[in-house]
Amino acid sequence: MESSRLVSIIFIVYTIILSTSSVNCTENNNLVTNQAALFVFGDSLFDAGNNNYINTTFRSNFWPYGQTTFKFPTGRVSDGRVIPDFIAENAWLPLIPPNLQPSNDNNQFTYGVSFASAGAGALVETSPGMAINLGTQLKSFKNVVRSLRSALGEVEANRVFSRAVYLFSIGGNDYFYPISATSSPFQSNSNEKFADIVIGNTTSVIKEMYNMGGRKFGILNVGAYDCAPAGLTLDRTNIGSCHGPVSELIDLHNKKLPEALRRLQRELPGFRYALHDYHTSLLERINNPMKYGFKEGNKACCGSGPFRGTNTCGNRMGKSYELCENVTDYLFFDAAHLTEKAHRQITELIWSGPPNITGPYNLKALFELNYAYIESPLDVSDENKDEVAL
Repeated sequence: MESSRLVSIIFIVYTIILSTSSVNCTENNNLVTNQAALFVFGDSLFDAGNNNYINTTFRSNFWPYGQTTFKFPTGRVSDGRVIPDFIAENAWLPLIPPNLQPSNDNNQFTYGVSFASAGAGALVETSPGMAINLGTQLKSFKNVVRSLRSALGEVEANRVFSRAVYLFSIGGNDYFYPISATSSPFQSNSNEKFADIVIGNTTSVIKEMYNMGGRKFGILNVGAYDCAPAGLTLDRTNIGSCHGPVSELIDLHNKKLPEALRRLQRELPGFRYALHDYHTSLLERINNPMKYGFKEGNKACCGSGPFRGTNTCGNRMGKSYELCENVTDYLFFDAAHLTEKAHRQITELIWSGPPNITGPYNLKALFELNYAYIESPLDVSDENKDEVAL
């Protein structure tokens, strides 16, 4: 107990030190970070608590979420830290807060901010009214762009955005949502066309961020959630099998995404990306948990029913649940979301993995790659400008 408390104190102090030691004071007394910022977009894999501030049932701001590191629920859909938290640590950044957190200001934005929302999709038709879809996350980012440019001036703000890394986890909910609800894009298109629409919406957002100065993008493909505890219980006639209809959609998405990113690289001068094969990373741990230090690869720590695949964790929707004794034995914390231990492992592959796992760059390489603009800074609606890598 004492050692656990000491780890928490050290972690908090570490974050405070980073917040105070990685800034420079400019002539107009604005604070500008020395580190490349991290702007986060996507779904529950990355959500740092944005859903705490919207009217939705897709929240995790109750016990036992947050039990491991924070010792209280933060809105992260895990027992502790999520992937962007570990990436920020590796990049010598403080914790990246949710965009809707009331205490945010321009000083924080120079480090980055998270727009991710549990339940979000690339399509507006996914979880409508219950999550912040990718298009709305983009609008919120544009507000941050305007705010920083007003506070820092064009030159310093453009330096922040050109050096920043933009991190994405999106698409999984677009393929699961049609199972439980009506989705007009899904019903009116073939599986292949539907995957094209999801990827097209994602790449359109990336292009807009490029036009605002973004050059370095980290993207995860869709994980093997068809084989997560929740996925194993979707077909009540075949409990324990990965859900076939979703598997087909995920496979299509992950086949098409690399080519879409290669097209962007050909079209957009200076566009650089790190694509992590999250599907393989996750499925490898589901199928071989002992190899990675887990005792359970397809059973959740928290939930109910077979594989604890019914997401009742924390008495969600007023229903009872079971909670494991040792969370570090588990890959999944609840029916569809990973433990802190798993997030740490996946982060290391994103951060410094070889090209067959994360490529053509890994995230460490992206953070080390800086850009300087030859011409004047971009406007929110500007087109491409000439640039040079430093």
